[in-house]
Amino acid sequence: MTKYTINPKVFFSFNQALSQKGLLFFCLFCVSGIAFSQNLVLNDKEYFETPGLNVLVFSNEYNGMFYDEKTAGLEFIHHGVRTVTGGAIRLQNTPEQWDLIPKMTSRKVDRATNTIEVGLRYEEFDFDSRFSVTPKGKGFVINVFLDKPVPKALEGKAGFNMEFIPTSYFEGNYLVDGKAGTFPRYPASDTQTLPSSQKIQQFATHTTFDDRGRNEFIVTLPLATGKNFILAPENPERTVKIESDGQDVMLFDGRNLGQNGWFIVRSLLPVNKTGKVLTWYVEPNAIPNWTRKPVIAFSQVGYMPSQKKVAVIELDKNDKALPKASVFKLNADGKFTEQLKADVKVWGPYLRYNYAQFDFSAIKEKGLYYIQYGDQKTNTFQIEDDVYAKIWQPTMDVWFPVQMDHMEVNEAYRIWHGKPFLDDCLQAPVNHEHFDGYKQGPTTETKYKPLERIPNMAVGGWFDAGDFDIQTFSHVSVINSFVESWEAFKVTRDETYIDQKTQFVDIHRPDGQPDILQQIEHGALNLVAQVENIGHPVRGIIVPHLHQYHHLGDASTETDNLPYNPSLKPYESNGSSTGTPDDRWAFTNRSSFLDYRTAGALAAAGRALKGYNDTLAEKCVMLAAKLNAEANEIAKTAKPDASPMSRWGRGSDMIAMMQLYLSTKDEKYKKGFLDKIWKLLDENLEPNMNAALLAVPAMDKKYKEKLRGYVLKYKEKIDKDNSDNPYGVPVVKRGWGGTSQVINWASTNYYIYKIYPDVLDKEYVYRGLNYVLGCHPYSNLSFVNAVGNKSKKVAYGGNRADFTTIAGGVVPGLIFLKPDYLENKDDWPFFWGENECIIDGGAWYVFLANAANELAATK
Repeated sequence: MTKYTINPKVFFSFNQALSQKGLLFFCLFCVSGIAFSQNLVLNDKEYFETPGLNVLVFSNEYNGMFYDEKTAGLEFIHHGVRTVTGGAIRLQNTPEQWDLIPKMTSRKVDRATNTIEVGLRYEEFDFDSRFSVTPKGKGFVINVFLDKPVPKALEGKAGFNMEFIPTSYFEGNYLVDGKAGTFPRYPASDTQTLPSSQKIQQFATHTTFDDRGRNEFIVTLPLATGKNFILAPENPERTVKIESDGQDVMLFDGRNLGQNGWFIVRSLLPVNKTGKVLTWYVEPNAIPNWTRKPVIAFSQVGYMPSQKKVAVIELDKNDKALPKASVFKLNADGKFTEQLKADVKVWGPYLRYNYAQFDFSAIKEKGLYYIQYGDQKTNTFQIEDDVYAKIWQPTMDVWFPVQMDHMEVNEAYRIWHGKPFLDDCLQAPVNHEHFDGYKQGPTTETKYKPLERIPNMAVGGWFDAGDFDIQTFSHVSVINSFVESWEAFKVTRDETYIDQKTQFVDIHRPDGQPDILQQIEHGALNLVAQVENIGHPVRGIIVPHLHQYHHLGDASTETDNLPYNPSLKPYESNGSSTGTPDDRWAFTNRSSFLDYRTAGALAAAGRALKGYNDTLAEKCVMLAAKLNAEANEIAKTAKPDASPMSRWGRGSDMIAMMQLYLSTKDEKYKKGFLDKIWKLLDENLEPNMNAALLAVPAMDKKYKEKLRGYVLKYKEKIDKDNSDNPYGVPVVKRGWGGTSQVINWASTNYYIYKIYPDVLDKEYVYRGLNYVLGCHPYSNLSFVNAVGNKSKKVAYGGNRADFTTIAGGVVPGLIFLKPDYLENKDDWPFFWGENECIIDGGAWYVFLANAANELAATK
C-alpha cells in the first residue's frame, strides 16, 4: 500500500482555503494512503508491541500521591513518543488531576488468549469494573465488563476514557462519522455550569474550582460525537482509528478546566447492564518497518580540548550500530571539513534501546564542531578552554531571583511578579492532611491557635519549585550549597539588584554586592523568621485550597495579599484585611531532624555572611546552637517511625555538629561529629560521604587517612552500580527525574578528586555534568534551561501555561515508566516529574558548574 508524506506547512496553508467538503475529501484521501499494517504481539515485558507502536495496559498504575499524573492506565508509545495515557474507567468527561482515580485490583496477562485484563475499583462508590485488551486485525479490541450495573450516583458519569496529548495533535484534524474537524490550538469548546450537588467530590473533598460562593461547577461539552473516529489522518505517525460497537464516542478538550488537560475520547457506560457493556476497536497506525531515529547524545555546551569526549548513540532495538562516525570542524572559510572518522563501539542493550559509544577524544583543537552518524548530524558545539565558565550564570542571574518570595522581581521591561504573600501566614489547623503532602498533627506545637495569624513572616525565602510554597528542608539545602560555592570558589558575580528594605529585585542590574551572598541572606532571613516568630523551623508554608495551589502566573495574585479577618465575609475587604481565607498555612509540627538540618544551614550561613551582614551572621550562629541543643532534647524522647522525615533525618545531628564546629571551632561539636560520622558511613556510605569530605580541611591527618578507606569503597561501589548503563552515571528509575542525583554524585566526586586525586580523576566530575548538559537518554537537550546550544523549550515553572521556561532552571530530567521507558517531554511542560525546576537542584548545579570550571583551569 502506498504511503504519502504530507508537508505540514503546505497542508496547513491548504487547510485554510479548503471548504468543509474539500477538507473532508483531503482527509479521506490521506487516510486512504496510510498503511495500517501492524500486528501487535504480547511481549515478555507484558505489553503489546509492533514496530512503531507499543500498547501498555496498566504497566503503570495511579499512585495516589498526586492522583492523576498522566502516567497510568492504557497508554500508547506511538512511533517512539508516548501520546496516549489514562485509558480507564473514569467518572468525568475531562478528569482533572485531583479527580477520583480508580484503584487497580487485578491485572491478568493471558498468553493463551493474547489478552491483558485489568480490574478497577472506586471504593467511594463500591463500583468495580474490568476491561480487557486483545489484538485483532491491525489494531486491538477493548471490552469493558461489569458484574453489577453502574451505581445510580454514577449513571451518565462513568465511562471509558482515553487521553491524547494535545501537542501531538495541534494543527491536525479528525474525522467523526466522515465529518471533518480540527483540533483546537487553544481551548474554545463549549462548557456549561451545573449545581454543585451534581459534582463528584474530588480528593478528600477538596476542589480545584473557586465558584465564588455560587455552588456550581463547570462541565465540558464534546467537540464532536459519533461512532467512528479517525484522529490525525494527515499524520501517519499519529493516526488513530476508533470504532464503537453501540455506544457513542465523544471527543473533549480537557484544557477548558485546566491548562494541563488533554484531548479525551470517551464513551459512557450504559445503565442497568452487566456483562460486556462496551466495545471499542482501536487501530493506531504503525508505519511498516519503522525504526526510531538514532539519538546522538553529547554535551550541548561542548568540551575542553584535553577532556575525554564520548558521545552515546541511542538506537532502536531493531537497529544496528554503524561501524564509523565522524567529527566535522568549521574552517575559516565558513565550510565544515571532516577532522576525524573513528570506530563506533557497541555498548549493548539498556532498557528498551540498544546503545553504542563514539569516542572523539582525539579532537583537541579549539573550534566549532558537529558529529555525523550515518545521515544524522548533530547541532554544532564548541571545544574551548572555558566552556564551563558561564554555564551557571543564568541560574544565579535569572532563575533564583524569579524564585524569590516576598519580593517584587523586575527584569528590563518585564515584571515577573509583584510582592507576594504580604499577608504573612496562618497556623495550620490540627489533624489536617494537606494535598501536597504536608500534615498537621493533633497539636500545633506553637503558641498559636489553629488559623491564628503568625506575624512577621513576610520576609525572605524562595518558592520551592513550580508552585509557590516554602519548603524549609529545600531552603536548608540551598543555603548549604550556596555556602559551599562561596567558600570553595568565592563566587563574586554581581548582576542582581536586591533591596530587602523595599522588597525589590532588579535582574541584570549590579548593586555592588555578590549575588550569592544576597541569596544566602534571603534564605537565612526566612529561617530566622521561622525560629523567632514560630519558635522552630516548620515543615512548610503553603496555600490551603486546591483552587489556589494550581495557580499559574504572578505569585502575588495567589492570595489577595491582605491578612485574613474572620469578622468579614468571603471576598469582602476593609482595605487592610479581608474575609477571604486564602492566606498560606504554616505546618508547624516539630522534628529533631528539621531542627538539626536548620541548625546546620544557619551555622553555615553565619560563616558566609560574616563581613557582609554581621548582625544576621551572629544571629544565625546563635540560633543554630540553640536549635541544636533543643533538638538533642527532642531526640531523647522521639519515637522512630517509617516516615520520609525519619529516613531522611538519619545523620542530621552529625551534619549540624559539623557545621557548628566549622563556624565556632567549639571542640564539643567536633567530638560529637567524630562520634557519629564513622558509624553513619558504615551504615549508608553514599549519602554521608559529602559531609565527611567537607570536614577534611578542619580535621587532622589521621581523619583523612581513615576516610580514605571509605573513599576507596565508595569508588568501588559507584563503578559497579553505574556500569549498568552506557552513560556511567547513576540513572534513577522512578516518577521524579534523577538530574539532582547525578549533580550531587558528580559534586561528591569533585571533593574526592581534590582530596584524593589518586582515587578519582576529573572525568568523574565532567561525566556527571555532561549528562545534565545533554549526554543522556531520550534526547540530547540540555536539562538546564537556556544553557547550551539546545536546551529545554518548556519547563514546569510558574509560567508553564505559556509553554516556555525560566532561564537557568534545572529540570528533574527523565522519569521511568515501567517496564522500560525513560521520558522527558519537551513539548508538554506539565509533567512535574520531568520538567519542574526545584531550588535545591538549581543551587547544587551552581556548585557543580563552578567545580568543573575550577578543574578546567588546573592542569
